[in-house]
Amino acid sequence: MKRSEALRELLEGHEIVVAPGASTALFARLVEVAGFKVVYATGAGIANMQFAVPDLGLVCMSEMAETVQRINGATTLPVIVDIDNGYGNALNVYRTVREFSEMGVAALQLEDQQLPKRCGHFAGKAVISQKEMAEKIKAAKDASRDPDLVLIARTDALAVHGFDDALERGARYADAGADMIFIEAPTTLEQVRRIPQAMSVPAVINVVEGGRTPLLGNQALQEMGYKMVLYANAPLKAAVKGAQRLLDRLQATGTTAGCEELMISMDERNAITGFAEMNRLEERYKG
Repeated sequence: MKRSEALRELLEGHEIVVAPGASTALFARLVEVAGFKVVYATGAGIANMQFAVPDLGLVCMSEMAETVQRINGATTLPVIVDIDNGYGNALNVYRTVREFSEMGVAALQLEDQQLPKRCGHFAGKAVISQKEMAEKIKAAKDASRDPDLVLIARTDALAVHGFDDALERGARYADAGADMIFIEAPTTLEQVRRIPQAMSVPAVINVVEGGRTPLLGNQALQEMGYKMVLYANAPLKAAVKGAQRLLDRLQATGTTAGCEELMISMDERNAITGFAEMNRLEERYKG
């Protein structure tokens, strides 16, 4: 089964689809090992982890594609890819979707921000017109090599033009062909509740610890009508915190002795990276 078909099957189920973020191939593998059914290739996380830059549209399409190729190859799960605003106009969107759909990813997330784009929970955003975004969505649908590819349309209009405009955009983007709608950064519980009820296609929500949106559990979000919840950068933030603690201890004590509780074991590392399988293949091909 294609990964796009697998994702569509999950979306047809009764349970909300939980998509933890992966900014590296190893994180994608960890998401699968933990038992989740979907991986989210996070644009912000890849900018942070791979390039040590903020989420301001500084990563180009080819750099994102190279990382996503590795993420997609490290897991058997459906991979949802954040392609920002498609890296330009409708023609750029066409080429971007063509490139990513050929990888066999399950879904693409396209947003309506102007360049330079910003994290959905940053101030200072600007959005393109509804008409221009609708044309980008049409270009994306035309360009896909996979007819089952799920297209998620994201709008950042709430922070720019208000909640009603965001809902209007969500409806228009669904009419243009988007399979799911993602209204970024609702700021109140009432807004969170209203979004899935107002959409004609399934709704996506992004959980950002310390961000603008109220933190709610998966069960509550499912009961409100959401079909997908993203935890885009929680794994990255936890990993950075763990690395900081280890480095602080090493700096303070001059040794990693006693730091075992801050690190996975060598056996765990080998299990995650498939060391035993590589050994088996090596033996098979020795001749």
